[in-house]
Amino acid sequence: MFKIGAFAKLSGVTVKTLRHYDELGLLKPAHVDEESGYRFYTAEQLLTIRRIAGFKEQGLTLEKMRPMLTGTTSLTKAERTLLEKRKELERQIQEAQQQITVIDERLVRMKRNEAVGEEGKFLLRSVDPVLVAYVRETLPKNQLCLLLDELKQYVCSHGEEPDREMTIVWHRRSDCDEEPSDIEVAIPVSKPIPNSGRVKIHQLPGIKEAASFTHRCDPYKDNCKASETLRAWIAGTGYRPLEAIPVREIYLTSDKDIYGQLRLAEAIVPVERV
Repeated sequence: MFKIGAFAKLSGVTVKTLRHYDELGLLKPAHVDEESGYRFYTAEQLLTIRRIAGFKEQGLTLEKMRPMLTGTTSLTKAERTLLEKRKELERQIQEAQQQITVIDERLVRMKRNEAVGEEGKFLLRSVDPVLVAYVRETLPKNQLCLLLDELKQYVCSHGEEPDREMTIVWHRRSDCDEEPSDIEVAIPVSKPIPNSGRVKIHQLPGIKEAASFTHRCDPYKDNCKASETLRAWIAGTGYRPLEAIPVREIYLTSDKDIYGQLRLAEAIVPVERV
């Protein structure tokens, strides 16, 4: 017989593991000295260690392998256990493949955002019209996230991608967070979807000339100064803001693609020549 330390070394498992197997009833010592409490094992018990290792290679938990080690499990029951484990592994593989697909999509979007939106970049450009689902509401700025979430859930329920670029149109923006602003939030859609009591579908008008500032801002704080920064830049370009058309902000980074604290966004101010 071997003391537990010697048997652990022989079998390639730790003393702690052997004690755990004992507690679970997977591998009881062949003998326990009543006076010293020492555990003793036989060479034949190496077979049980090898069987446990084999069951682990098949992905079975200790609980699942217990009846196949200590009971009179039939081949039919063993086959059923293995088939159940196989189905579980197939589900895990499918889930892992879906996660890989999502990661690949995120990586593509990150590359696209890097190419389209260079941080800190000012430019003059036109804005194309786009078909959108939108909600327009008068509410405090600190409730904007509720409006965005409502719209995303609605377009998703109609089979549209909710994590595309989101546009916020500031029809009237208050200076104080607690005071109501007239806000329109919009998400592009691939085709007309039904209107609801609040969500409408329309063509968001294009803008012939606009000044643009790509920047990063914290979506959890309402202290973004991009519009003010952009207006200061416009003052030196020979253009001026066209107050008749609302200012827009486009979220280039979707909620799920924010890594860290900052989101890539584009502030857009319609302009005209002075």
